[in-house]
Amino acid sequence: MLKKFSIDYIALPRHSTRVFTHLTDDPVQAEEFLMHLLAAGARITEIRHDGSILTGHQFDKMVKVAAERVASRMLEESLAADGAEIQRRFGFAA
Repeated sequence: MLKKFSIDYIALPRHSTRVFTHLTDDPVQAEEFLMHLLAAGARITEIRHDGSILTGHQFDKMVKVAAERVASRMLEESLAADGAEIQRRFGFAA
């Protein structure tokens, strides 16, 4: 049975071309894994949902939400602010 989300990525794009795949049924866990990939500088090559490749707007939207959450967490930590303040000041979701 297919997992709901499949994320293909290259862990060390400057040193390797080996593609890994992360599988999960949980959309929140998929988003958190994307956050980890973004923070680590990994290359995200493909995201699939129910076996269908996400392209264009769908792919971009999922990556954008993960990137905003990474930025929000970084700001919370660096500014010692809570999520509500970060959202008010910078517009990032908590």
